Amino acid sequence: MNTVAYTAFVAFLSSVLTLVSIHALSSPDATVPGDPDAITREELAHHDSAESCWKAIHGTVYDVTGFIPDHPTPAAVMLEWCGRDASEAWENKRPGRPHSSFAEGMLERFRIGRLVD
Repeated sequence: MNTVAYTAFVAFLSSVLTLVSIHALSSPDATVPGDPDAITREELAHHDSAESCWKAIHGTVYDVTGFIPDHPTPAAVMLEWCGRDASEAWENKRPGRPHSSFAEGMLERFRIGRLVD
């Protein structure tokens, strides 16, 4: 009986440790040195022009340079937010109205990383 209880305890403990390890390794907040998805605010700030326009929206960084000519508003509207956090602009396309779910779906193809401090 002790052998069965011991074996069950070891199996349970192994399962718990495996789940904890998987969670820790897959956490989006985990910062790994050399993480290719990690983009600092300083790096984001370097991409503040029509030639290289990166924006952070809710912690995700997007390179929207190629979309500037296709955006329905004048280029100046988009260029104002290049190189910085554009979450406010995203949520207030018109005062109090966020961009549509269609626009949100389009945005994903421009994703290049996540903003880290």
